[in-house]
Amino acid sequence: GFSLKWYKKLLTDNDIIAAVYVSISIAVIATIISTVLGTITAIGLSRSRKILREWLLNVNNMPIMNPDIVTAIGLMILFTSMRLERGYLTMLLAHIAFCTPYVITSVYPKVRSMDHNLANVAMDLGATPFQALTKVIIPMLKPGIFAGMLLAFTMSLDDFVVSYFVTGNGVSNISIVVYNMTKRTNPTINALSTLLILVVVLIWLV
Repeated sequence: GFSLKWYKKLLTDNDIIAAVYVSISIAVIATIISTVLGTITAIGLSRSRKILREWLLNVNNMPIMNPDIVTAIGLMILFTSMRLERGYLTMLLAHIAFCTPYVITSVYPKVRSMDHNLANVAMDLGATPFQALTKVIIPMLKPGIFAGMLLAFTMSLDDFVVSYFVTGNGVSNISIVVYNMTKRTNPTINALSTLLILVVVLIWLV
């Protein structure tokens, strides 16, 4: 019958609690940084030359179109060549790297469709460039920014392949813990999977 036994066991499993902390903290930090970087890049692309803009957009689409394993191996080689010790930092940098293109893809269409003259008018009326950005441009881009932010958060929270290749020193996120748990019979994995699905659904409903 129905039982909460395995849900209660989740709260006493130190490995799972540590993985939840790693997953949520990396997802939040990566989302914030990638949202800022992606939004600024999207705005910059709209004002750059056509040849440069098209080249950068093609580069931006590569992590989205490539299989995760290609991105994972590429980042692993990069971190190894930089002699970065694999762990929390490399996982965070990797998540920022693959989340930012999704933010750019979400924000850029909004940037293209907005009236750029509004920012110029605001500056003509005495606003500083920073005020024009925060008071005029950003509010018009809110739907795209919010969509990109949600996508970045769910992509980071759900990631396994990239995280598996770039982590080390015992640092694991939820996806890695679930993968390791599938190697042995453990009903706790069912409870954890249910909670993960519920969290993702709630995020998208918001």
